[in-house]
Amino acid sequence: MRLLIAGTLKGQLTTATRIAMDNGATVTHATDIAQALAVLRGGKGADLLLVDVGLDIRDLVLRLEAEHIHVPIVACGIDCDAASAVAAIRAGAKEYIPLPPDPELIAAVLAAVADDARDLIYRDEAMARVIRLAEQIAGSEASVLITGESGTGKEVLARHVHARSRRAKKPFISINCAAIPEHLLESELFGHEKGAFTGAVARRIGKFEEASGGTLLLDEISEMDVRLQSKLLRAIQERVIDRVGGGKPVPVDIRIVATSNRNLVEAVRAGTFREDLLFRLNVVNLKIPPLRERPSDILELAQHFVKKYAAANNVPVRPLSGDARKALAANRWQGNVRELENTLHRAVLIASGDEIGADAIVTPDGDRFDVAKTPPAVAHATAAAEQVTRALVGHTVAEVERDLILETLKHCLGNRTHAANILGISIRTLRNKLNEYADSGLTVPPPASGEARYAPAGA
Repeated sequence: MRLLIAGTLKGQLTTATRIAMDNGATVTHATDIAQALAVLRGGKGADLLLVDVGLDIRDLVLRLEAEHIHVPIVACGIDCDAASAVAAIRAGAKEYIPLPPDPELIAAVLAAVADDARDLIYRDEAMARVIRLAEQIAGSEASVLITGESGTGKEVLARHVHARSRRAKKPFISINCAAIPEHLLESELFGHEKGAFTGAVARRIGKFEEASGGTLLLDEISEMDVRLQSKLLRAIQERVIDRVGGGKPVPVDIRIVATSNRNLVEAVRAGTFREDLLFRLNVVNLKIPPLRERPSDILELAQHFVKKYAAANNVPVRPLSGDARKALAANRWQGNVRELENTLHRAVLIASGDEIGADAIVTPDGDRFDVAKTPPAVAHATAAAEQVTRALVGHTVAEVERDLILETLKHCLGNRTHAANILGISIRTLRNKLNEYADSGLTVPPPASGEARYAPAGA
């Protein structure tokens, strides 16, 4: 990880630097806030900013916010002064470290920022196949598209590819295309010159230049505006970028990894994603299966999270009971690994006794996972399926499919998206079927209405 230290720290700078470097960090020094901002704008970047409590931390926080620079701040000071610590945290620091620095404390802070939850943990063969392909192509320069549902671990896999590439010792820079407003994303990616727009108080190096020599992760790339996609395509094809407000192309040397939880082929058909950009990104596709299709991973990950959060909360590591294991294995995990992690964190905190029982495997609302709760729409669909099943004899497969689709749509009050999810088909397939039924003279429930009507083309 990249550590930026701002301030003199009254002679403790050397010690703090040595401890950080011993824990794997690369360290850059700045004497004051102005120099720290210059480093951050200049493309070196930082994953953590360690700031002398004697500097104006509130001013630093405000200036970072004004320039949309996102980096966590940890304050540090010579004296273990409670008032200084409180003032620093109120100003925007995430933590306060007294100096001389304690090696274990520095290591803990660095580990928290690096987030050891990024460990790649798997046992299921479905995931093992994806990992084998990832490691096979990691040493190449090919662009990689990682797809999968939200929470499956796409960024974790992207970091795994980078760590096993020839660029492993160079930066791994990530940008979430969905989290940055459209009018700022171009500047974040390509940088800008001073005065390029209101608020551009100095030249700012973008993520492309910051990642030069290493890997750039374009997270949730499907959310990028189609107008910006053309500029991204040029940058990927020609390996040059234009800063906002700049007149001179800047060469970059990066490997692109992109992620998406959407079907980009469907996005191309809908006109929201450029087909030529998809071809450039999708040289290798690593498709991560949802957690419900990786049953062997569920308990492996659960045990990992139990150990992790027991240590984080200073409580004993307790085993999962048999009933708890059954509850975990039976759940569909719509939020995938992210949902599983949060569930086990909760379980570690609320469990009582010598083991973690099923009563601790609960939703954020406190509902137990091992108590069946069928959503109304699913219950309607189930009833419809049973009704169709009783009338199977004497009907063709097409007729049975038609009846099931129409009954499910009726009970979803015409909501195409819900019906498609319940039926396990794409929304496009559902619409094509409904158009087919309407063309043959059948009545089709309209969207968001219980009154049937003839569906026009494209319904």
